[in-house]
Amino acid sequence: MQNSFSREVELPWFALKVRTRSEPVAVSALRNRGYDPFCPTYPERRPCKDRVKVIDNAIFPGYLFCQFDIRHKVSVISSHSVEYLVAVGGIPSEIPEKEICNIRRAVEAGARPTPYFEVGQRVRVEFGSLAGVEGILLRCSSGNRLIISIDLLQRSVSLEVSREQVRAL
Repeated sequence: MQNSFSREVELPWFALKVRTRSEPVAVSALRNRGYDPFCPTYPERRPCKDRVKVIDNAIFPGYLFCQFDIRHKVSVISSHSVEYLVAVGGIPSEIPEKEICNIRRAVEAGARPTPYFEVGQRVRVEFGSLAGVEGILLRCSSGNRLIISIDLLQRSVSLEVSREQVRAL
């Protein structure tokens, strides 16, 4: 549990892996223990039998962020629906306050989840006139577009396709 001293000092943020689709349960459990978790969501309209329902979906399914003193991690990771603390090489990874602020601002501006692509990753165009074409991601360009390379007669050609058209292989 956090105490009054820890609230005066800026505590680091950490990512928590939680059961997928149990993010609201984990948020509630952490709040009951005195923490203020951050689980960014976006509204999605889903058709029901007789109406359209708006539900909040997690932008990072299965993950949420929490600010706490790492010395008191047991009360965090023992909370309902929390599976583990995200770590690199067994060491819990702090998330800079600036990144949390950037996520908050992006969500407030209407951000939606998008697939994560890495340079050098193989991708396939899923629809449009190039459906089925595979290539290697060369770089992300401005305007939310990707440039992929397609091997053709042992040569490469480049073209731009929108991010929404491709899927990682």
